[in-house]
Amino acid sequence: MTHGKTHKILLLPGDGIGPEVMAPVAALLKEIVSRKILSLEVREADIGGVAYDRTGHPLPPETVSMALDSAAVLLAAVGGPRYDTLPYEHRPERALLGIRERLGAFANLRPAKLFPQLINASTLKPEVIRGLDLLVVRELTGGIYFGSPRGIVTEGGVRVGINTERYSEPEIERIARVAFGVARTRRKKVTSVDKANVLESSVLWREVVIRVAREFPDVVLEHMYVDNAAMQLVRNPGGFDVIVTGNIFGDILSDEASQLTGSIGMLASASVGGKTGLYEPIHGSAPDIAGQDVANPSAMFLSLAMLFDHSLGEARLARMLERSVETVLGEGVRTRDIAEQGSRVVGCREMGERISQAFFRLLESEGAAR
Repeated sequence: MTHGKTHKILLLPGDGIGPEVMAPVAALLKEIVSRKILSLEVREADIGGVAYDRTGHPLPPETVSMALDSAAVLLAAVGGPRYDTLPYEHRPERALLGIRERLGAFANLRPAKLFPQLINASTLKPEVIRGLDLLVVRELTGGIYFGSPRGIVTEGGVRVGINTERYSEPEIERIARVAFGVARTRRKKVTSVDKANVLESSVLWREVVIRVAREFPDVVLEHMYVDNAAMQLVRNPGGFDVIVTGNIFGDILSDEASQLTGSIGMLASASVGGKTGLYEPIHGSAPDIAGQDVANPSAMFLSLAMLFDHSLGEARLARMLERSVETVLGEGVRTRDIAEQGSRVVGCREMGERISQAFFRLLESEGAAR
């Protein structure tokens, strides 16, 4: 039965495969409302290339306003090659950076957890990858992606591209506290990744993280240079619990970590820190397969699970949705990206329907058991 206040949820299907992977999740939310499991007001808006096509801007003011007025935002994907020639400020990817900034979402949480049914989908040996369960906590609104000065200038007749890596103590402190706080709910280990041997911004990063660590004496802290961290992720991924790092390092390492699980189509993310959380799969818009009903919607469902957990406080529903994905995988059902010999390959639509059906079966069985 419905309980508590009505939560506003904003859906941003975006570009490429975005509308395809969002559709079954939207249907699940509609059914949740219909069954009075939660009281939700689900709305939809444009972002990315589709927003540029309709309004001339990848992040329209109306979308920002609706996002700020929501308890959570669920975003599918933005971007595509047809927009690559647009001016930088009009490219779909700017909408992604912009909405994170407007929401104050400074902490990106990217779990990399291997479903045991997919152990053979990873390119690593089973004995290396078995039991993988790590979390990358990436600082999201600072660093080289936002630092000033930036741009392309002409110096002495030569064009020069400039980007600035910049971090302040408060920015480092708040992301470190997120990492140590979440580590307390896991295996109580934080690996801080930097490049303090060559970058002054990383020297400050390390100093501040060490200071914040004193507030969490029950959590073990280790430091690792980013090049070594990239190597250890494929050599001994089980050695990591929580990784905390800056924007550009986190972007690269979290994508590397995603491949350990066998498919980027299985991984969700949360961008939190402000009043409104932003949740999205990390797979991108995949324009080469858009409209073919072959995309994997699993990461979209797992992003919704993170939304339930972090923004709505519905941990029980979050775990049930995660178990629903695992149930369908256990039945041997696969989308093309995670198919293996003997599995039944289905399209995006059917995979989404099966996950939803498994979710409501779990809900009904647990309800009957109470």
